[in-house]
Amino acid sequence: MPDATPPEAPLSAKGFADLTGADARALEDLERYRALLEDWNLRMNLVGPATLPAFWSRHALDSAQLLPLAPEALTWADLGAGAGLPGVVLAILGRHRPGFHVHLVESMSKRCRFLAAVVSELGLPASIHNARAEDLDLAVDIVTSRACAPLVRLLGYARPYFQRGATGLFLKGQDVVAEIEEATRSWDFEVEILPSLSDDRGRILRIRSTGRGPRR
Repeated sequence: MPDATPPEAPLSAKGFADLTGADARALEDLERYRALLEDWNLRMNLVGPATLPAFWSRHALDSAQLLPLAPEALTWADLGAGAGLPGVVLAILGRHRPGFHVHLVESMSKRCRFLAAVVSELGLPASIHNARAEDLDLAVDIVTSRACAPLVRLLGYARPYFQRGATGLFLKGQDVVAEIEEATRSWDFEVEILPSLSDDRGRILRIRSTGRGPRR
């Protein structure tokens, strides 16, 4: 992803391409995904309706910025995938890489139906798991999540993935410092706080677990 300063919303598809290097096929797939998201959002709560006009910055860029943070990673798990953010965007942008695959982990069946529709229509390199994240036996390079749970709970969900060698890349908001402080009272982990390209209030946490689990 080329270096760039955070854009002012609303970001256009062209602006997204300029920032990320996305090709024409990726933009076409993202447009189709956006249309599916808008359609299904009329029938179920996937994302806040007010965020859809800012799709390219609020959702697409917010998700896409994870890829250059792990350029060699081929396997990803998106915990609490919900509307497919960031997992669907990652699958769209990474589909040209041999071996690239995203596991979309979601415990709510109705959201899994939406994810299945998107993956099928776009032919994405992704699998849907209708299960609790901590109950799966998946070995991946990166475990990620957006708006899934406070960090103290998210680390519990992600613990099996850390134990199998994954690194965490978690999209967080402006209360990230408080979340980290709370989590350190229960868990041992290493964390790096990175800026967000899509929102100057947002942060990305790069986490490596020590593997020792929750403190008692």
